Amino acid sequence: MRPRRSRQHPGRESRHRRVDETLIMRLLSRYDKKGGLPLVRLWKSWEDVVGPEVAELARPLGHKEGTLVLCAQDSIAAQQLSYYVPELLERVNAFFEQEVFDKVRFELLDGRVPLGRHSGEEPAPRAAPPRKPSNLGGLVGKIDPESAVGRSYMAFVRHFAGLQDDDASGASRADTENTRPTGAPRRRK
Repeated sequence: MRPRRSRQHPGRESRHRRVDETLIMRLLSRYDKKGGLPLVRLWKSWEDVVGPEVAELARPLGHKEGTLVLCAQDSIAAQQLSYYVPELLERVNAFFEQEVFDKVRFELLDGRVPLGRHSGEEPAPRAAPPRKPSNLGGLVGKIDPESAVGRSYMAFVRHFAGLQDDDASGASRADTENTRPTGAPRRRK
C-alpha cells in the first residue's frame, strides 16, 4: 500500500485560506465612489456605537441625504427613542468623525429586515402546543348545552378530544360531536 501524500497541490492552499476582513474593506474602498462603505461599517457595529439597550429597541433601516432612518418594533419604542435623538446623532457622527447626519426618522419594522442583520437571525418564537387537561370533559352533562357557556365548554372539549379518542372522564368523541343546540340555526362562514 502506498503512503498518503502529505503535500497539497501547489496553489490549492490559497483557495482555502480565509481572507482578512480589513483587506476586503481596503479593496472595496478603492471602488466606493458614493461613500457607502463607512455606512456599512456603521451597520455592522451598530450595537457598539449606540449601546446594547438602544440597539435592542432600534436598528438602522437606511439613510436619505442627512437623515438616518431607524426602525423600531413598535410605536412606544419609537416615542421613547425620540427623546434620545441628540445623543444618537452625537454617537453616530462621532463614529464617522464628521457630521454626516443631522436628523433621525423612526419607522415601524412591518416585516422589513434591518441593515446589518440577516432575515434568519431572529426566528419568530413558536407557541408551545397546548396540553390536554387531565380532567377534560368532567362537566359534560352537568352544564346546560343550550347556554353560551355550555356551547363554549363543548367546543373546548372537542378541540382537545382530537388528541385522544377517550379522555379521562369517560366522555368519548362521539359524545362531544354536536355542540349546536337543537333547533339553533347553522353558522355560515
